Amino acid sequence: MFIQTEDTPNPDTLKFMPGDTVLKTGSVDFSNAESSVSSPLATRLFEIEGVSRVFLSSDFISVTKEAELEWNTLKPSILTGIMEHYSSGFPALNIEADIIEDNSAEDTETIKQIKDLLETRVRPAVAMDGGDISFCSFEAGVVTLQMKGACAGCPSSTATLKMGIENMLRHYIPEVTEVKAADL
Repeated sequence: MFIQTEDTPNPDTLKFMPGDTVLKTGSVDFSNAESSVSSPLATRLFEIEGVSRVFLSSDFISVTKEAELEWNTLKPSILTGIMEHYSSGFPALNIEADIIEDNSAEDTETIKQIKDLLETRVRPAVAMDGGDISFCSFEAGVVTLQMKGACAGCPSSTATLKMGIENMLRHYIPEVTEVKAADL
């Protein structure tokens, strides 16, 4: 198995691409070891000292390290952990995630437009950077989004939200006045 790695805009996060399916659908963000009990892969990676966050998507794994550690000491252990996981035959996630933000009957036309733009224009771009984004709410002109994976805690995520996503949503949907990150 050859696992490719890519840097992300977040210097504490690397994107690992095993060349095989990670999740059949959706994505899952584990912010600590305790939250990873449903994922044999994430649990294995959190056993590596210095791993602080694991994000699983369809074809990549983003791993965030503690800021004071160096990638050259952690990367070999993470690569080994991923290879051992795939050799084990265990699934990456015991229950598949479902992050497709379907339009529900209660959604207003504005919320449907927001979700559609996020799905078609934003999510592919943030996935290239090792992360994901999901819609939380739209109230009084303010869109609240949750940043995941490499995007969570990334120094440039505020600029991405304000300069990129907010400007795009305001351009296409005049009712949008502001975009902010969810408080987690």
